[in-house]
Amino acid sequence: MYSVYIADDEMWVIVGLKKRIEKTGLPFQVVGEANNGVMALEEIEKKKPDILFTDIRMPGYNGLELLELLRKKELETKVVLISGYAEFEYAQSAIRNGAYDYLLKPIDQDKLHTVLERIFGDGSEASGNVQELVAPSTIRKIMDEIKERYTENITLTGLAEKYSISVSYLSELLKEHLQLSFSEYISSKRIQKAKELLADDSLSIEQIAEQTGYNDYFYFTKVFKKNTGISPSKYRKNLLEH
Repeated sequence: MYSVYIADDEMWVIVGLKKRIEKTGLPFQVVGEANNGVMALEEIEKKKPDILFTDIRMPGYNGLELLELLRKKELETKVVLISGYAEFEYAQSAIRNGAYDYLLKPIDQDKLHTVLERIFGDGSEASGNVQELVAPSTIRKIMDEIKERYTENITLTGLAEKYSISVSYLSELLKEHLQLSFSEYISSKRIQKAKELLADDSLSIEQIAEQTGYNDYFYFTKVFKKNTGISPSKYRKNLLEH
């Protein structure tokens, strides 16, 4: 189990991020939280978490200062920065200075999942699963399974365990064959299916969300709008009008 620490001066961000981490089903557990950089540093030195999610703007030490202090103290905690669009350039700069990754607010579930899977994959490589050979027939099986089960709760971690491949290597293989990341491909397939179902006005938006793999109606609406530029109800209205 990987230990996670969250530092953010907004409690709703901490609560929301904890729920999203749990929702991924990956082996990550939140072991502490702080609303300022000074408290965060003290606790991180004691608890030595594997990952720190930290806001860029915070009282005490901000996220960038916290990153620098952790590096000076030679702590191996991976730092994932949380930023708004206004701090986007700072986040990019921080990546060059040793941050593991960054997430923009509001935090997207799929992007969080991708970051955690990458961290999990890096850990698996560190355990010695670096070089792997995967038969073309196995790749075809995996691709077929994804295409058949994309509306189910299918995860990169689950597939990696089933076919005895490290998460990071499987992620690379799929990106090469699909021309998209695993989460991007799943989203695109689900949204395409949702578009088809929206033509049937006997189905409610909630039913369509469930049939395309989204148990959360509001999250489905958000992902649909992100991919198409309009809400599912607006898309349906346009379909019926034309």
